[in-house]
Amino acid sequence: MKIEVCIDNIESLHTAIEAGADRIELCSALSLGGLTPSLGLITQAVAVSSIPIYVMIRPRDGDFVFSEEEIHFMEQEILSYKLLGVDGVVIGALNPDATINEDALRRWTNAAQGIGITFHRAFDLVANPIESLELLCHYPIERILTSGLQPTAPEGKAMIKQLVDTAQGRLSIMAGSGVNDSNALSLADTGITELHLSGKGQRPSNMIQQSSQISMGTESCDDWVSVTDYDKVKKIVRLFVNEY
Repeated sequence: MKIEVCIDNIESLHTAIEAGADRIELCSALSLGGLTPSLGLITQAVAVSSIPIYVMIRPRDGDFVFSEEEIHFMEQEILSYKLLGVDGVVIGALNPDATINEDALRRWTNAAQGIGITFHRAFDLVANPIESLELLCHYPIERILTSGLQPTAPEGKAMIKQLVDTAQGRLSIMAGSGVNDSNALSLADTGITELHLSGKGQRPSNMIQQSSQISMGTESCDDWVSVTDYDKVKKIVRLFVNEY
């Protein structure tokens, strides 16, 4: 079982590697489902990571129906990050009718030629998952990240199994959303060989003097820092290597 950990800061990169992660999905703003990380974070992660770095290509929150302008500069981002040495990119685009946007897919996969490609959870919003899977099999997509079209992967377990059976190894189905040490083995029963999680946790701020009157955002909790929790990742890793 390959364990992918999504992170949005350099501290979490080191934690995830230490805990035994096999691959990193590098983002910003995990609270928004993951957006494109900064150039600085990408550069540093590539420089220090001992495991593959896949970069999220998603310029904003909200839906996955991107304008022509957005598709163009996302294509340029893929080309730029490839030059920085990333191991892969994480992409996804839909049409208003909940089909996959093949124009965007074609342009982005061409730009990513030579590195890995994950199709992200935009897949969980498609109208016809089997038809969409068959379409993606005609592109150089390594894997689909999915919760089985449900809020969490355990809830979408039946669909995940159906996708694994349909894919027949042509690409990998990676289960993500709500994955933890209490459900990881059950998800493995679907035949997946990859799991995706954030292992989200928090640590106290290093600020000595703090103010409860000031907030830096609508969802911010400025006396705490959101980071990857070593134990949450390690517990899942141990499930599949019998490292007790």
